[in-house]
Amino acid sequence: MHHVEKNYLGRNLDRIAYPIGGLGSGMFCLEGSGAISHWSIEHHPDVFNEVPIFAALYIQGYNAKLLEGPVPGWKKFGQHDNARGGQGSDYGLARMSSAVFRSNFPFADIRLKGGLPISVSLTGWSPFIPGDADNSGLPCGAIEYHLVNHTAQKQDGVFSCNAKNMFSGIQSISGGFVCKDPGASLAIFTDEEKTIVDYCWYRGDWFDPLSMAWKKVSEGKANAVAPVKGEAPGASLFVPFKLRPGEQKTIRVYFCWYVPNSRLRVGEPSYKSSDTTVVSREHDQPANTYMPWYASKFKSIEEVAAYWQSHYDELKCKTKLFTDAFYNSTLPPEIIEAMAANLSIMKSPTVLRQYDGRFWGWEGSNDAIGSCFGTCTHVYNYAQALCHLFPALQRSISETELGEGLDANGHQTYRQALPIRPQNHADFAAADGQLGGIMRVYREWRISGNKEWLKQLYPKVKRSLDYCIRTWDPDHNGLLTEPHHNTYDIEFWGADGMCTSIYLGALEAFCKMSDQLHENHALYTNLLVSGRKAMSSQLFNGEYFNQKIQWIGLHQSPKVSSLTPEAKVLFEREGPQYQYGNGCLSDGVIGSWMARVCGLEDPLNEKQVSSHLSSVYRYNFKTDLSNYSNPQRPTFALGKEGGLLLCSWPKGGALSLPFVYSNEVWTGIEYQVASHLIFEGKVKEGLQIVRTARQRYDGTVRSPFDEYECGHWYMRAMASYALLEALTGVRYDAVDKTLYVHSQVGDFTSFLSTDTGFGNVTYKKGKATLKVAYGCIDVEHIKVSGS
Repeated sequence: MHHVEKNYLGRNLDRIAYPIGGLGSGMFCLEGSGAISHWSIEHHPDVFNEVPIFAALYIQGYNAKLLEGPVPGWKKFGQHDNARGGQGSDYGLARMSSAVFRSNFPFADIRLKGGLPISVSLTGWSPFIPGDADNSGLPCGAIEYHLVNHTAQKQDGVFSCNAKNMFSGIQSISGGFVCKDPGASLAIFTDEEKTIVDYCWYRGDWFDPLSMAWKKVSEGKANAVAPVKGEAPGASLFVPFKLRPGEQKTIRVYFCWYVPNSRLRVGEPSYKSSDTTVVSREHDQPANTYMPWYASKFKSIEEVAAYWQSHYDELKCKTKLFTDAFYNSTLPPEIIEAMAANLSIMKSPTVLRQYDGRFWGWEGSNDAIGSCFGTCTHVYNYAQALCHLFPALQRSISETELGEGLDANGHQTYRQALPIRPQNHADFAAADGQLGGIMRVYREWRISGNKEWLKQLYPKVKRSLDYCIRTWDPDHNGLLTEPHHNTYDIEFWGADGMCTSIYLGALEAFCKMSDQLHENHALYTNLLVSGRKAMSSQLFNGEYFNQKIQWIGLHQSPKVSSLTPEAKVLFEREGPQYQYGNGCLSDGVIGSWMARVCGLEDPLNEKQVSSHLSSVYRYNFKTDLSNYSNPQRPTFALGKEGGLLLCSWPKGGALSLPFVYSNEVWTGIEYQVASHLIFEGKVKEGLQIVRTARQRYDGTVRSPFDEYECGHWYMRAMASYALLEALTGVRYDAVDKTLYVHSQVGDFTSFLSTDTGFGNVTYKKGKATLKVAYGCIDVEHIKVSGS
C-alpha cells in the first residue's frame, strides 16, 4: 500500500504555516485555514508579516465569504497588537466554517466548507524539481482555487483576490496588479480572460480602504478602477463566472516577486589572503551586498511574471513527477512525513542563493532576521537532503568552504560571509565542522562521479586535514585531545567520542580519495588505525563512548585568569566548564553515522557503536518529560511531550555545568540517532524516536512544517532525509555506477534522487529494480545485501 499524507483538521490546523516559494528566493506561507501569511520576500524572514491578502467568493443570493477557514484562537489575543482588537487584519471578514489541510510536498491542498452552494478547495504550490535548481528557485508561487457546482441550479458568482498594498504604488500587469516600491515588486494576477482589476482601493482614513473593498466584494460588484499616481492602499482582481449544474472551474492566482537588491551583508571584513589561490568571486555580482540568483536571470517583475505564466504547466508537470515518485513509497508514514515536512526548509528564508548561483544559508530564521549566519559547517553536517536533491548546490558549499573559507594555513572559518568572500581568520575553527566538511567532499564526489571536481579540491582538502591534525592531534594519537570548538558553541578539552569519530571518518574519507588520485596517504592511514584502537580502548566504558576530560599536559592551557571567582572554584574542583565526561551523548558516535550516509565504511568498532546507540535510546529518549527539569531552552520539548535529550549521566559523574544545551531536545539530532539506530537494525527504536518527534509538530502548538531550534526552519532537521537510506539501504554511487540496496523493512518501494535524475527503487523477494521518473540514472550494477 502506497503512502497517503494525513489530513489536518480542527485544532491541528492552528499553527500550520506551509512555505511556498523558490529555493533561496523568499516565500509566503499558506496556513491551515487557507490564509496567506509570513510574507518574506525581501531576503529576510518576516514571520509576522500578515498583510491582508485574501481570496473571496460571492455567489448571487448568498453572503460573500473569504476562502479561508476559521481564525485560530491564538490569533485573537496576544499577537500583532491584538490587544487593540486585531486592527489592520482581515480576521473579522465572513469566512468558511471549516477546513481540512493535506500536504503532498510541495503541494498543499485545503478543502473548505460552509455557507456557499458550491464546493471550494484550493491548492498552493511552487516548483520543486530535483536537479533543476534554477526552476526550483524561482521567486514565485501559486494558489489554484477549485469551484464545483453540485447543485441543480446555475450559480452566478464573482471570485476575487484582494491585497492590501505592502509597498506603496500599484501598477498594472496583464490579468492583475503589481504592488511596487522603487526596489521591490509583488505581482498578483490570473490568466482568466475576463479578469477585472481595481487598481486602487478607496483612499480614506481609519478602516475605510478595507471596509470599502469588502463592500465591493460582498455586493459582487466587479468594476474596474484605473491605476493612480502615487500611493494606493490596495487592489483587487475580479473574475465573474457562471457554473451550470455539475460544472467546475479552476482559477489560478499567480504570485511572483522581484527584489533584486538588499542591504544584507554579514561576516568579517574582506582581507587580502596570503594564499594567492584564494580568490574572491565577489566581483561577479554588481553590488557589495547580497543579490539573489534570480536577479541574474530576470531584469524586472514583468519578466518573472511572463516566465512563470508561460512555463507554469511544464513546471507543474515536472514538479508532480517528483511528488508522485516521492510518495510512491511503502515506507512507514512517520518516515515520509518527517522527510517531506522538512523539505520545506528549502523554501524558507533560512536558505539564500547568491548572484553567482552558489548556495548560502543561515542555521535557521528568527522572526525578522536570519539566525546564525554562514552555512555553518557543523550544522550543515547533519542536513542530508540538499546533497541528493540538488547536488550541484551542495557542491557549491564545499567549494566555498575550501575556497573563500580556507586560508593558507588550512584554517577554515566555520561561518561564511555574505556575499561570499574571504574573511579574516582570527576566530577559532570548529573541529566537527571542518572535519565533517572533508567527509562531505567524499560524499559529493560519490554522488556526482566527477573526478575532475575531486582533483581540484584535493589539495585544499589535504591542507584542511593537515591543519586539523596539527591543531587538535599534534602528538598523532588519532584522538582529538587539544581544546576543540564544536556545534555546542564551546570547546571540548580532551578526547571525546563525538568529535574523534568525525576525525576518524575524515581520515578514512581522505585515504579513499587519495587512493583514487594515486596519492600517498600512509600518515593518515596510521592515524586512522591508531585512533580507532585508542577510541575503542580509552573512550568506551563498556556501554557507550564518553569523554576523557583533560587540561593538564596539553599544548594549550585554560585561561583561568578570565574566570569569575565562582567559576575559578568550580574549575579547581571539576576542570574546564562545559564538558560531558562520563555522559552518554546522543551525538557520541556521529562520525559513524556520517560515514554511513557518505558511503564510507564505519570507522569505529561496530559492536561498540551498536552498544552506544542502544544506550542513547535507553537513557536519553523520553516519552514524557513531565518530571524532567531543563533550565536552558525548554520549549523544544517539555511537559508531557517526549523527545531525545542531548545527554544524560546514567553512571553518575554529572558535572555542575556540563556543556551548553545539554538538557535540551534538538531537532535533527533525533533524526540522526533514529536513522543510525535503523542502520544498525534497531528499526523499532528508530521509528519510535521519529514518531515522538513528529507528535510535537502536530499543528496544535507548533507548525508541522517548521522544526525549530536556533530559529524557524532549522537546517539540522533535514537530517530526516537520512531515514530513507537507513530503512532501505538505497544509495546510488555515480563513481562505480552502482545502486546499493540493504532493506531493513522487507519488500519495499521507495524514492531515489541522484545528480542526473530521480525515480523509484522496488525491492521484492531479494531483487531490486529501478524505474526512472525524470532525467537518467546510469546504473551498471545493482548490489543487494542483507534481508
